[in-house]
Amino acid sequence: MSDVNMRASSSSGLTDSEAREFHSIFVTSFIVFTVIAIVAHFLVWQWRPWLPGPNGYSTSLLDGVAFVKSFLA
Repeated sequence: MSDVNMRASSSSGLTDSEAREFHSIFVTSFIVFTVIAIVAHFLVWQWRPWLPGPNGYSTSLLDGVAFVKSFLA
């Protein structure tokens, strides 16, 4: 009965230990997601910068397709 009253007083319905556990899992997963996103953005930037230099993009995606196609043919 006291457990029901304690849960009712919390706005989330979680006990303090459950809330701390959820928070730690949430923070850990957010950090992992952020690191993966940063690595992905860095790799895409290395492949094709989204702010081209003064001469524009030196190659296009179609050049890459033609290069692969020459090996397949």
